[in-house]
Amino acid sequence: MQKEFRKQQALEYHSKGRPGKIEVVPTKEAKTQRDLSLAYSPGVAEPCLEIAAHPEDVYKYTAKGNLVAVISNGTAVLGLGNIGPEAGKPVMEGKGVLFKIFADIDVFDIEINETDPEKFVQIVKALEPTFGGINLEDIKSPECFYIERRLKDELNIPVMHDDQHGTAIISAAALLNALEIQKKKIEKAKFVVNGAGAAAISCTKLYIALGAKKENFLVFDSKGLIHTERTDLDEIKKEFAATAKPMTLEQGLKDADVFIGLSKGNVLSQEMVKGMAKNPIVFAMANPDPEISYEDATAARKDIIMATGRSDYPNQVNNVLGFPYIFRGALDVRAKQINEAMKLAAVRALADLAKTPVPDIVNMAYNETNITFGSNYIIPKPVDPRLLSTIAPAVAKAAMDSGVANQPITDWDAYIAELNKRLGLDNQVMRVVGNKARRDPKRIVFAEADNIKILKAAQIVFDDGIGYPMLLGDETRIRNMAMSNGIDLEGLPIFDPRDESTEEKRNLYAEIFFKKRQRRGFNAYEAKKIMRDRNYFGCMMVECGDADAMISGLTKNYPDTIRPALHTIGTEEGVNKIAGMYLMLTKRGPLFLADTTVNFNPTANELADITLMVAKEVRHFNIVPRIAMLSYSNFGSSNSPEARLVAEARKIVKEKMPSLIVDGEMQANVAFNKEMLKENYPFSELTDKDVNTLIFPNLAAGNITYNILKELGDADAVGPILLGLKKPVHILQLGSSVRSIVNMALIAVVDAQIKCRNVSTEEIVKKSPWWKRFKKPNKDV
Repeated sequence: MQKEFRKQQALEYHSKGRPGKIEVVPTKEAKTQRDLSLAYSPGVAEPCLEIAAHPEDVYKYTAKGNLVAVISNGTAVLGLGNIGPEAGKPVMEGKGVLFKIFADIDVFDIEINETDPEKFVQIVKALEPTFGGINLEDIKSPECFYIERRLKDELNIPVMHDDQHGTAIISAAALLNALEIQKKKIEKAKFVVNGAGAAAISCTKLYIALGAKKENFLVFDSKGLIHTERTDLDEIKKEFAATAKPMTLEQGLKDADVFIGLSKGNVLSQEMVKGMAKNPIVFAMANPDPEISYEDATAARKDIIMATGRSDYPNQVNNVLGFPYIFRGALDVRAKQINEAMKLAAVRALADLAKTPVPDIVNMAYNETNITFGSNYIIPKPVDPRLLSTIAPAVAKAAMDSGVANQPITDWDAYIAELNKRLGLDNQVMRVVGNKARRDPKRIVFAEADNIKILKAAQIVFDDGIGYPMLLGDETRIRNMAMSNGIDLEGLPIFDPRDESTEEKRNLYAEIFFKKRQRRGFNAYEAKKIMRDRNYFGCMMVECGDADAMISGLTKNYPDTIRPALHTIGTEEGVNKIAGMYLMLTKRGPLFLADTTVNFNPTANELADITLMVAKEVRHFNIVPRIAMLSYSNFGSSNSPEARLVAEARKIVKEKMPSLIVDGEMQANVAFNKEMLKENYPFSELTDKDVNTLIFPNLAAGNITYNILKELGDADAVGPILLGLKKPVHILQLGSSVRSIVNMALIAVVDAQIKCRNVSTEEIVKKSPWWKRFKKPNKDV
């Protein structure tokens, strides 16, 4: 049932709305007749003539310079094998998504119905005028070697087969650092490589380019050791044939320094690892199951350095650390090819980056206080925001130094600034939050579990390792609903606050609640009665430590969901009024909006308190708040009471927290226009800052703005995030989507990690039915 649900999720993801994962978006205005006459006939003739006279101008007047083709014939798609070009298309679209979100590179995926290598080469060659680069993908071995070699020799744009070189580059960087930590020299190290496909061969070649000796390699394929006496070897395998006699993998590993696994899971035993040399290095990179589990390998040897392809263990070898940034650097200097020098530059840049202090946003994502270079950190994490501005310049410089760059970079500082601006350093915020949640999942009460959206979200939360769902509602109804929709609830607890089975807990909660509210309008009978309400019951679960967070509000009005939280849990110390904030994920980066849901017409003091609460929450995302307090007035241009209120609120904020970057009152367009600020209001704290937080003068302004942004499709909304409560309770918008509910669960878990630091959720959950099913995911991307 769980597998069927995952299948349905994946199919819905790809089919809902506009089918697929990518679209073409115009980069120029195309709204008026004049626009259209410039975009097409007659105006388009002018750039055509310029390019005809000066072919290099194709990069000036078209998208070629930022356009990569992801090309496949579908003969070796993931672990699915030869499924054909049409069936491989979702993978190629997915590759295009990764290019875009990690390096701002546009992609056309091209699936070619041709298995003959020579014909394939001719087809791709004919596409050269369109693209700035070619990424070959999921083409079976040995044809992939021939195809890539021919295209590299005959095209004047960069070509790379990522299945070969991606793993090689990332693992080579990890290898250099592992060897350094283990005090081994690459030229003396003895290697055993299990697997002889495209990735394994490319890895071996790159390690040799870094200084390893060919004679120190033993390479095994499915038939055993590749040696000179075998008669079934193709030309590529012959290059790595050992002169040694036939032997088993276990014999080959005796006294070996390095094991490189690119084959299949569970082929390595603890005894084999024990037989390796002192301070061994094991890269078990088969996916999803490595050649030996991390637990078995580290139990066998305390002196081991271990890497896998999985994100739930240290040292993940993930191709997304390489290909987006390598192509970015190659495109930006219009490189004629991706050569050995460029690949080696990427290797060394990655290796060196792991030795530098890790940004707080990465520590946050992995729930660490200080990740440092060592046996558990030999390769940067995929969420590291420095990857783009580190690897792309290294690759670009190597292209220039090796003579394959057509457009050299002269101002490196400006180039790095441009790279950081492409995506915004803060734009990985939800990936970071997701990683952080998965590192320490928490118990989440879903108060409206008799809703199909909630059940779907709960299963995603559980299957993705985000948290442990606790469902409230009529058990029979919930189970019937789950069964009819293919949702697996095995091991997930269901509590019905109206049922006899919860009477004891209900009475306990009522007693505690009555002590809180006995002089605030509740008598003993009402305290017992109200515990039958799921929102009150769920909030008391959180208050009493039986859960870590609660999510509700999908089918109720906002005040009806907030009220139980205020009655049972109350506000944080020093907080007089709670507030609501939205996180909007925009193209320019994350944008925080408040108050969007709670306070109708705050006073200056209340607005100041809201601003300080928002600043605190933004810091929890590891982002420095840069706050604009909005009005229809700019710094006193209007003397109206509304404008003066915002100015007064800003004054109070600065008195309470002088170091906070905040200014106002100001109009929204001014907040985002640095030139206008600098020219007209040079005194402002925001003149050279990118504003990421907007404080609205009242609820109407904030709520209207949020809804306009959301409905126009200019931003993805996460929230509302409730601020000021002592413990995590978060309220959904009426009719929220499954995706919005899952995002809210991520926020709730991270909130619980902060507010419930002393609670060991894992130890509690290990004693429950959850633990048998719960499995942390093995993918970052």
